[in-house]
Amino acid sequence: MKNAVPRRANNPDFQVIVVGGGPAGLTCAYTLAKAGVEVAIIERGNFPGAKNVMGGVLYRVPTEKAIPDFWKSAPLERFIIEQQYWIATKDSNLAITYRSDKFSNQPYNRFTVLRAKFDSWFAKQVVEAGACLINKTVVEDVIALGDKIVGISTDRPDGDLYAKAVVLADGVNSILTEKAGLRKKIDTEDVALAVKEILALPRQTIQERFNLEGDQGATIDIYGQIVKGMEGTAFIYTNKESLSIGVGAILADLVENKIRPYELLDKVKEHPVIRPLVSGGSAREYLAHMIPEGGYKAMPRLYADGVLVAGDAAMMVN
Repeated sequence: MKNAVPRRANNPDFQVIVVGGGPAGLTCAYTLAKAGVEVAIIERGNFPGAKNVMGGVLYRVPTEKAIPDFWKSAPLERFIIEQQYWIATKDSNLAITYRSDKFSNQPYNRFTVLRAKFDSWFAKQVVEAGACLINKTVVEDVIALGDKIVGISTDRPDGDLYAKAVVLADGVNSILTEKAGLRKKIDTEDVALAVKEILALPRQTIQERFNLEGDQGATIDIYGQIVKGMEGTAFIYTNKESLSIGVGAILADLVENKIRPYELLDKVKEHPVIRPLVSGGSAREYLAHMIPEGGYKAMPRLYADGVLVAGDAAMMVN
């Protein structure tokens, strides 16, 4: 934790600084900006979404509470009409499927999204609401005046910024939350490590393999032997012209079993029930991400004088 310059602490650059341009950080900044608060978002990527990862399903109801009618203009892939759950053995699976045409009615229920597109769109709405977005900037520390957090220190020359309040939304492995004294290091039992590929496939091929029409979409969540007895799951989600396929397990299990996540993903794609669905797909992206799984007991202290923790940094998910 860095000591403040009192003169600057009393003359802040912004009312609020939000660290992290993921859904939590963007939602926070959007809400503040609409209320007339002078707010800045600091994002380490080239743009919000450049480094953000999730399986790929977005829920309408909570999202619409933050951005009313977002689904009318956001860059969404497909609206989900079918949810499948598979319990897989080494060479077979038991499937439970729910499909309904009512999910084809606007305003829909769930969507598949590609984060680079969706987060960039959301960030544009935040900036238009009045927030200041600063990309390509790494926040290295928090700045304190006594017991109060009054700003952040960045990797830019003379890059210290001061605010009346700082929101830490910098992801599950939030070093800043540790530096602010709000939590200790994460236990490997409390996070999962997931890997994901986006496989390009022709739109018509996806329609035929998943029995879809127009922008209808399907999701498959897979449990059982597919994750080698570990606590985890695999998934397949349909996009317009690609599939999101991935697998994740509790980090402690991966370490104990000495399994590399990308090797586990290769095994998932080779499963005899899954292989026909992904056949011919060419890898467009490979992504990895840690996911909070510890629940309430793993949550850090969520606030102190001048600082609030949000999103994955607060061990919140979904």
